[in-house]
Amino acid sequence: MSGLPGTVSRVTTEVQTCYRHADRRAGVRCQRCDRPICPDCMNQASVGFHCPECVKGSTQRVYTAKTLQSSANPTVTITLIALNVAVYLFSTLASGGTPGGDPSFAFQLDWALIGEGRTQVGPVGVAEGEWYRLISGGFLHANLLHIGFNMFALWILGRQIEPVIGRTAFAAVYFASMLAGSLGVMIADPGALTVGASGAVFGMFGYALVLQWSRGINPMDTGLGGIILINLVFTFAVPGISIGGHVGGLIGGALAGLLFDVVRPRLGLPAWMGTVLVSVFGFACAVAAVTLV
Repeated sequence: MSGLPGTVSRVTTEVQTCYRHADRRAGVRCQRCDRPICPDCMNQASVGFHCPECVKGSTQRVYTAKTLQSSANPTVTITLIALNVAVYLFSTLASGGTPGGDPSFAFQLDWALIGEGRTQVGPVGVAEGEWYRLISGGFLHANLLHIGFNMFALWILGRQIEPVIGRTAFAAVYFASMLAGSLGVMIADPGALTVGASGAVFGMFGYALVLQWSRGINPMDTGLGGIILINLVFTFAVPGISIGGHVGGLIGGALAGLLFDVVRPRLGLPAWMGTVLVSVFGFACAVAAVTLV
């Protein structure tokens, strides 16, 4: 991660100690002054971590661990969860079911992600020009347990990531991850009827991985790396789970993170340009998915 626009932080193998606490090991360097700081002196800003002195001398809004968990309002995350729940309830109740029941298969057949399939009324799928399925499938869920797991993970990830990168960038990463997951489905199993926000959620896992790494944090130390590995094991071990959707989303989210948190700062680009780069990446995934079927 760059210390200042256009520069690269120094890399050293010797043990660094905090400039304010000589007896404490430094975890990262301040992204403004490049001084080593320990966890107690780390103040998370919109980009990287700042030391206490730089925080006092800056007018930039700074996020601490406490404010990230309590005062931040992840508006986009809440909106996405509300949309997913609303679609789930509509698809269930529209067919005369109960809120805890399975959604209408007919409704899912009309909107779920599928590359190419056949029904009694004719062929359906992305190959038939139904490109909206690349996104609409990400708002459908098979049952209450399915949507419950996905929305819980989205809430945990969203309330930590969205306040750091901003609402617009978070939305761009989410949909780019969703489209990358759809591309993964088109590559791995285009004939399968696929539903769920798992591709986008795995994308947020991938983004969080790069977010921590780019700020000098070891994802294995925070537990994020272990959670991703466990989810990947379930993805490959449990039948019926979309491998292409999960892996595609994970890779897509990680690539979005590289664009926004690594490439953009090193080129000295503003945050809105990073959002544009991520959006272009998502569009490229959609084009590739359509082209493949």
